[in-house]
Amino acid sequence: MHSTSADPALNIATMPERDTAATISARGLTRSFGSHTAVNNINLELRRGEVLGFLGPNGAGKTTTMQMLTGNLAPTRGAIHICGIDLLEAPVSAKARIGYLPEVPPLYRELTVDEYLSLAARLHRVARARRRDAVASAKQRCGLADAGARLIGTLSKGYQQRVGIAQAIVHAPDVVILDEPTVGLDPNQIREIRALIRELGGAHSVILSTHILPEVEAVCDRVQIMHHGNIVYGDTIGALKQFQSGATLLVGLRRAPPLAELAALPGVAAAESLEAGVFRIQPVAGANPTDALVSQSVARNWGLYQIKPAQTSLEDVFVNLTRREESQ
Repeated sequence: MHSTSADPALNIATMPERDTAATISARGLTRSFGSHTAVNNINLELRRGEVLGFLGPNGAGKTTTMQMLTGNLAPTRGAIHICGIDLLEAPVSAKARIGYLPEVPPLYRELTVDEYLSLAARLHRVARARRRDAVASAKQRCGLADAGARLIGTLSKGYQQRVGIAQAIVHAPDVVILDEPTVGLDPNQIREIRALIRELGGAHSVILSTHILPEVEAVCDRVQIMHHGNIVYGDTIGALKQFQSGATLLVGLRRAPPLAELAALPGVAAAESLEAGVFRIQPVAGANPTDALVSQSVARNWGLYQIKPAQTSLEDVFVNLTRREESQ
């Protein structure tokens, strides 16, 4: 559980006025373990009301980054500010603005939901007079209103995840950081947790770390893709869907020539056979091979029946970006 138990008590009401713009700003964030660099000089910014998808394959460095952003792991280099507060210089004040759900929820199975959330509220320095209301609010938002008296160990995996999220928001933080919150859940539970994450984005800034592409598309406003410790892409979900859209062509030929002939056309960088008679054509940078494709199809009787920009899926973009990073 994300705790500041060794620090003096905080009065939330007397904290500095909250920044209405950036809630997290990380610059030059680096973490090395011996000779291995797990996170390499990355920048990250999160604004109020955003749900940021932190995407990458297993081993990309996402969890290490999450641990640094929450103050659970010191960076080798770099600076982190939470609502304008330097996390390294003023960790108590900065951590009070953060709610964190690690990949393995920090649950005490022998406690009831109410007991556990009350403990979480105490650890997060919620004033005694506010704890009952804070626990009730967190339960209500996470769909746990009727589960307060139940032992956590008797709950389903989906409801245990809800309890984990409830402990992350019980102190009304500015930032909620969720590391792989739907791993191991069934499809119905996944839909419920995704709906909860979308709801959280209305009142908090949320970072959702995941390697599941549909998760990002379903709940996030913006995405950063990480691979081998580096950020290889960062933009809105809409821009991600348009990434490389139109840069490749989908071509249908009734009497298709050998693949090498298509690849040799002027302006074509590469050609890929998708199915019988259907090809994906990658243009040379700055070139448009459409005229060459049409004219050669007529001249060589290829029977062109389709030519259009290829729709690039989120998965295609992800694969292309990570492959490009590996090749570099």
